[in-house]
Amino acid sequence: MMRKIGNCIALCPFCMEEHNVSRMVEREKAVFKNEEIIFDSESYYCEECGECFEDENLIKENDIRLKDAYREKMGLLKSSDIVAIRNIYGISQSDLCRILDWGGKTITRYESHQIQDKAHDMILRKISEDPGWYIDILVESQKAIPEQTYNRYYAKALSLYTKSEDYYLRKCIEANCSEYANNPQFVGNASLSINKIIDVIKYYASSREVTSLYKSKLMELMWYSDFLSYRERNHSITGLPYMVLPSGIMPEGHDYLIKLKDVPCEDVIVDGNEAYYFHADESDYYSLTDDDKSILDTIISVMGAWGKEKLINQLEKERAYKETKMKNIVLYDYAKDLQIAP
Repeated sequence: MMRKIGNCIALCPFCMEEHNVSRMVEREKAVFKNEEIIFDSESYYCEECGECFEDENLIKENDIRLKDAYREKMGLLKSSDIVAIRNIYGISQSDLCRILDWGGKTITRYESHQIQDKAHDMILRKISEDPGWYIDILVESQKAIPEQTYNRYYAKALSLYTKSEDYYLRKCIEANCSEYANNPQFVGNASLSINKIIDVIKYYASSREVTSLYKSKLMELMWYSDFLSYRERNHSITGLPYMVLPSGIMPEGHDYLIKLKDVPCEDVIVDGNEAYYFHADESDYYSLTDDDKSILDTIISVMGAWGKEKLINQLEKERAYKETKMKNIVLYDYAKDLQIAP
């Protein structure tokens, strides 16, 4: 069914007059590369002669809509996505081709009528997601671009790289935890969720019942909540693996966790030493379920006001701590022996 989306002035090829016509859109089916594609096709409707038509520009636009629908179905970047990537980096079509050592009109074609292959699509996605990788290939192709232009591109890419710190931190955390992901006893029968990690930290940091929340205490509370969750529900909250270290039981990648963008961590000086203090206002914790919050509330009610010494004494009673060798991963099976009652 056609529906009107606006009006414009156009030359009707049927009545051969330039006048006001309606711009119409309808869902259309087409077969492209042996795939059935459904897309929005636009046309003009002349009320004077009762005919629909397309001009040259509209034919090109509909061709792009068809191919973008195909791209979307096949999991490829749409033409507008490729334009957006160039705009983010402030680079021209021809210069991007030079940097990638592609044919001079490749990007121009991809942004209009030609479907990119999967290999090129992966490269463009990588550029979109990873400014650091883009900087590497930009530096390698420096001689292919005028110096002034190169400096402008480099400055823009460096700015994006700096702003993307959180992306790299997440990648580091995922990389550190990846070697444990296939063992349910290392990750608590759950997939790693960085959003849940952040929300767990914020939940503890915003609780008025949690006092003196410095790094070591936070990490112990996280361990207790993940292991209590495993004991009660057969899965952890965050999917984090934990390791026995001289400072206690700490999550893998703990130094990266506290640097994540939304983690409310503050560098402070305590007794002449640098420390990490966590405090936040109450907010929404979109990734946490009510059951997750119930587990956290249990830990808070029991341990939230504990000081460092009491927390260490409690940890030293745990089989998980006593029986796991230093720098080894703590098995979630020890959750059944937690010395804490909900």
